[in-house]
Amino acid sequence: MKILLAEDEKRMASALVALLQQEKYEVKHVADGGEALLAIEEDDFDIIVLDVMMPVMNGFEVARHTREAGIKTPILMLTAKSQIDDKVKGLDQGADDYLTKPFQIEELLARLRALGRRSARFQEEGLSFGDLTLESTSATLTCNTTGQSVRLSEKELKILEVMFQNRKQIITREQFAVKIWGVESDAEYNNVEVYMSFTRKKLAFVGSKVEIKAVRGLGYELREKDV
Repeated sequence: MKILLAEDEKRMASALVALLQQEKYEVKHVADGGEALLAIEEDDFDIIVLDVMMPVMNGFEVARHTREAGIKTPILMLTAKSQIDDKVKGLDQGADDYLTKPFQIEELLARLRALGRRSARFQEEGLSFGDLTLESTSATLTCNTTGQSVRLSEKELKILEVMFQNRKQIITREQFAVKIWGVESDAEYNNVEVYMSFTRKKLAFVGSKVEIKAVRGLGYELREKDV
């Protein structure tokens, strides 16, 4: 299981990284909110652990931008603050759980296990929609009605992962560009349109009743065709 740890206090970060690695977690550590958001946009994590008080961008802002980008990865907020208002704010910005410093290691590990189970369930459920099944490890799209399968390119796979995880929601071109090419990429919106066209052809090839619908002026939505 892969965890992103965003913590700017060096001693705390070092201790947590050592502990989590001892528990067989794969850990990526960053020291500020800007690095955290960039890592979230460029890589896939099972759990995100955010300290609230970080330089560049605080944990609340990172959580909000993460959810606005359509990323559903479970988020655990860490903070030295214990006020109810801060906990409410964190949850309102998209956090799934909240742990106040100082905390017991056993409680942290228990909360991570709970979020890990939630992440696993979400990933399992998020790889199917309508008559389609998406296998990320093999980059294969299968239509369960026709039995037809097709291999996807890296960009096509990422497009469908984002859409499966945000089913029946409109996803903007900006969100696709950030999620697939990264926040610092020079990719234009026409890159999104080109790969969206390729992905539509793959849906047609397998004979699916699911389609990618363009919503004028807003973005794209994955939906089942009207019968």
